[in-house]
Amino acid sequence: MDSNDTLRLLIVPGVSPGRWVSTWKERHRAPIEVEVADASAAEQRLLGGDGDAAFLRLPVTDDTLAVIPLWVEESVVVVPKEDELSLLERLSPADLAEHVVIVAGDDVLHWADGPGTAFTGVVPATAADAIELVAAGAGVTVVPASLARAHTRKDVVAVPLVEGPTSQVGLAWVPVDGAPTPAVDDLIGIVRGRTANSSRGRDAQVPAERPTAKAKAARAEKAARAAAARGGRRRVAGAPDAPVPPAPEAAARAAPDVVAPDADAAATGRHLPRERRRPRHRAVPGASSW
Repeated sequence: MDSNDTLRLLIVPGVSPGRWVSTWKERHRAPIEVEVADASAAEQRLLGGDGDAAFLRLPVTDDTLAVIPLWVEESVVVVPKEDELSLLERLSPADLAEHVVIVAGDDVLHWADGPGTAFTGVVPATAADAIELVAAGAGVTVVPASLARAHTRKDVVAVPLVEGPTSQVGLAWVPVDGAPTPAVDDLIGIVRGRTANSSRGRDAQVPAERPTAKAKAARAEKAARAAAARGGRRRVAGAPDAPVPPAPEAAARAAPDVVAPDADAAATGRHLPRERRRPRHRAVPGASSW
């Protein structure tokens, strides 16, 4: 990829594409710019050219966008820490029937027939504003779990909601001539788990060349010489056989012939090897023989 081909990525609050961004930086020289966009404005900003691709919440309203659906996220109910609902492990829609439910202006769940009493105050602009109202005791709010984690506070508790609405995250981009741009195509490959050596990767690493037969033979010969220097006897695959030392019988046959001494020679020890000669005692004057 060209070093000036920067990838501009928009993400909505709560979405964390950290692992994909890290993979991009490992594989590409081109920089990547990540910007958080309001959930209600992310689609229009992408269409307006503010980004090359966007992680946003589905569905999208413009059919010209190309979208890859990704994961589905469960919802939670954010309640005041002192509320009795905070003591429960999970909640159902029926548990919210007697509570005021605050819906933010950038709501992504679109729970049309939601339970509880509607909030009559000024509609908060964002989920963060709605959670701030919850902390003040104005009611409860229902948001995707990632949004609750993004706006964690010590004075509120997020309780999982069963049988409630869910939210799906997707990767969207504006096609050019019916196809993604090269940079977006690389991002799609990373999100889908395409490896760096994939044939579709534009910056794919070149696989290492396999050693030739000549190189293998040279390595084997070198290994054999090293083994011989160490006195090793293990045969290296592909290396020539090391010379085998002759057997004792063969060594005896190869040695010069030695004429066996006769009986007299054996008695005197004249013709025997030095280490096998019998000791000869000299007579000492005045000494008794023994």
